[in-house]
Amino acid sequence: MSRPTGGLARALRLGVLAIVLMGAAVVVPDSSVQPADVELVRIKRAGGVSVGPDVIWILAVGSDARPGEDMLHSRGDALQLVGINTKTDAATAIGVPRDSWVAIPGHGMEKINAALYFGGPSAMAGAMAKLTGVSPDYVMVTRFPFFENMIDDIGGIEVRNPRAFTDPYLKRDGFKSGRIHLGGYDAMAFSRIRKSLPGGDFDRSANQQRTLRGIHARIRSQADRPGFIERGVMTVLKHLSTDLGPAELYELAQAVAQVEPGKITTCVIGGRIGAVGGQSVVFPDVAQARRLGSAARADATLKGC
Repeated sequence: MSRPTGGLARALRLGVLAIVLMGAAVVVPDSSVQPADVELVRIKRAGGVSVGPDVIWILAVGSDARPGEDMLHSRGDALQLVGINTKTDAATAIGVPRDSWVAIPGHGMEKINAALYFGGPSAMAGAMAKLTGVSPDYVMVTRFPFFENMIDDIGGIEVRNPRAFTDPYLKRDGFKSGRIHLGGYDAMAFSRIRKSLPGGDFDRSANQQRTLRGIHARIRSQADRPGFIERGVMTVLKHLSTDLGPAELYELAQAVAQVEPGKITTCVIGGRIGAVGGQSVVFPDVAQARRLGSAARADATLKGC
């Protein structure tokens, strides 16, 4: 494949940065985690679940692997199923609480985040397909200690916060409601806090989606600044490992880069909090999950949540 130049090269750089930053946005690792890695894995579909020919589905998963542990076989954390329509430039994100009690193929009922531990990205994709009816084309697994620095490098992001909240450990002075600017640390805290939110994991997943929107909007608005894309991409590519070839990575990057902010829709799967065997779990609304998957499968668009 010939080397892309001019506008094509810019689109590639923008897309690669967007892909990895979107993955980083839903990963909020503990401060004890040192390695910074990103794995982008192609999933071979087993059949039985079809999507529209113009839609690409990427499952973004945060790995809670500690130093020395295999990030592809640890428990997953933040889970966002992102669909991109390459024909209409629309995109949607379906958030799934990490403690959702679901059927994991070959392992019975378990928390959905355990699927990564049991069988890596393919098992994680299988569990998501079982819940939503949408089988991801790709799984992005990330372990991102430099998330804060990356947000700072792009000048921070803006999000619309629906409610004021605080946290005694991560953000004592709290976040006010309305449109707010988040630097690196605040973006981490905003995406990580759950105990002080009325909806717990459900609200945290929604805040992670707001972070995704903020990152995408920031990249779009600053892409023409000299050196902006180059600095971000050089940092990102040091930590990116993938089984995708250059042509496929380029196509995927281009799809992300062309998403229009006004065409992004998001939803978090609801449910109720309960307990199984003494552990706290989320019993997801499976009917809603299937409805969302069915509604977004063909065109990556949700009319309502």
